[in-house]
Amino acid sequence: MKNNNKITIEVMYKADYCLPCFYMDEAVREILPRYRDQIDYRRVDLTSSGKKRFLELSVSLFGEEGVYKHNRIAPIPSLFIDGELFFDAIPPRHDLEDAIREMLIKNIN
Repeated sequence: MKNNNKITIEVMYKADYCLPCFYMDEAVREILPRYRDQIDYRRVDLTSSGKKRFLELSVSLFGEEGVYKHNRIAPIPSLFIDGELFFDAIPPRHDLEDAIREMLIKNIN
């Protein structure tokens, strides 16, 4: 999911009435201006076009057997950076920025 030297942040988002989803999305949007050229941000809407991506990320976490036989899915809400689960709860700003910096450094090397 890498685009040049950018990292991809994806938030699993159920709906506007899901307050944890809403606030996780807000947490990311708050810090985006600082990293505008380094982050590709996607809100994965589970009720429409994001279903397939949600399934792909769930399989990456739990394997096909875990998803299809044991009905395990990615947490909602959750935040993935470059396809890797980083947060399954609303992250404090400093933790989110630490994770972003870590992945940006990893992406450069």
